[in-house]
Amino acid sequence: MRVLGVDPGLTRCGVGVVEGTAGRPLRMAGVGVVRTPADADTPERLVLIERGIEQWLDEHRPEYVAVERVFSQHNVRTVMGTAQASAVAMLCAARRGLPVALHTPSEVKAAVTGSGRADKAQVGSMVTRILRLAAPPKPADAADALALAICHIWRAPATGRLQQAVAAHRRATAPVRLPKGIR
Repeated sequence: MRVLGVDPGLTRCGVGVVEGTAGRPLRMAGVGVVRTPADADTPERLVLIERGIEQWLDEHRPEYVAVERVFSQHNVRTVMGTAQASAVAMLCAARRGLPVALHTPSEVKAAVTGSGRADKAQVGSMVTRILRLAAPPKPADAADALALAICHIWRAPATGRLQQAVAAHRRATAPVRLPKGIR
């Protein structure tokens, strides 16, 4: 499985590609940050993010895209920019027919460190260990993008089984519809 993780942001949008399967050693295929000028207008910044993500999709050809789910913050301006960058990542993936998974920050932290309250340094340290890197990726947005991809690879099998079980339950408990005339 090859996953592009996206840590959305208007100024720095972290991107990272991880390859592998749950229960096996994972490999980093690429990591970086799509940057936009803080003084540019929001629409221009969103176009730059789109171009950057499209380049990553072209170069790395992931099978899935994992995006950080936007969570409520006190700073409305920050959450709006994050949501807009997140939407661009989802749009780029959908345009290519790639499945998109949204993971909350605490879900990613728990998957990678064992604690949903881990700080940026702990996430970076565990990403470094898990991917057997020489040093933590910089800036933290890049490490967070890799953590998203790792989280998705590790959670995808369980999530898939859960979705199959829910679908089977719905089929088994669906009301029987008799043809007209037979009642």
